[in-house]
Order: sequence, then structure tokens, then C-alpha cells
Amino acid sequence: MERPEPVLREKQPNSKHCFVCGIENDYGLKMNFYSLGEGIVETVYTVPERYQGYPGVVHGGIVASMLDEVVGRAAMAGDPNHFRVTAKLEIRYRRPVPIGEPLILRGVMERHAGRRAKAHAELRLPDGTLAAEAEATLVDLPSEAVDAEELARLGWRVYPDGPPDSDSGE
Repeated sequence: MERPEPVLREKQPNSKHCFVCGIENDYGLKMNFYSLGEGIVETVYTVPERYQGYPGVVHGGIVASMLDEVVGRAAMAGDPNHFRVTAKLEIRYRRPVPIGEPLILRGVMERHAGRRAKAHAELRLPDGTLAAEAEATLVDLPSEAVDAEELARLGWRVYPDGPPDSDSGE
């Protein structure tokens, strides 16, 4: 996946209770995501120690959750209220992912047709080494499933960024 220079960096909405992005979920990751243009999403995130599997290594389920979120957000980039759900997620773990280091996650929507979309995500270590990647097929969530009232109830909106280390979920 190429790393084009961002032309635009726009913060995407968070919700209150999502495991990955929920700002009020005490057990969640509390990640923030940024659109770099239509179909491209990126974030830098430092995984706290409480999410480790083996000592010093991020649990594979947490890696899967982060990749799943970034492909879903890439598929909605350009329209933060166009929700798609994962129908298929294939992950390739290439290197152990360390706890406590800033990780770069990027998702790119590769194509969409009708109700289906395909997206790719990468998780890179601070030195640029590819640690994990995912290919996903996503399908549209029916628009009537999440209306404006439901989005408001879920707290789906853009929240201000906190201090620079706030992406760590600490």
C-alpha cells in the first residue's frame, strides 16, 4: 500500500461505547481516526499494557479489532454516516506488535460496487516495518438501521482531540 502525502486531514467521528473508538468505554481502546482523503484513513496509536497477549506483545485479537475498524472507516471515508459492516476479514500477522510504541494504521478502500466494498489495512511499526495487514469485504448497513436520532443517542460525532498522548487510551 502506497503512502501518499496527505492533502487533507479530517478527524472522523467517535461514538460513546464502541470498543475501538468509544470515548466513554472504560475497557475500550479510545482510538481516533483521520481521513486523508476519500477512501483513506490513518491513525497513530500506542497500545497500553493492559491489552497484551504475550509479555510486551499486543494480543492478536486487539490487532484484529484495530484492523477491522480501520478498514471499516476507510470504507466510510467521505461520508461518516455511511456505515458498512464486515462480511469477511482476512488478517496476515507478519511480526509481533509491541506494546507501548506508536503504531501507524492505515486503511484504503480499494473499490465499491452496489452494497459491497473491498478495503485493505496495514499496521506498521514506528520504523515502517509491516507488522500486520488485512483484506476486508464490507456490506452496507441499511440506512434505516441507524437514523439521525440513533446516531445522536450513540454519541456519534467529532470530539475534540485531547493531549498528544490521548490516543494511547491511558
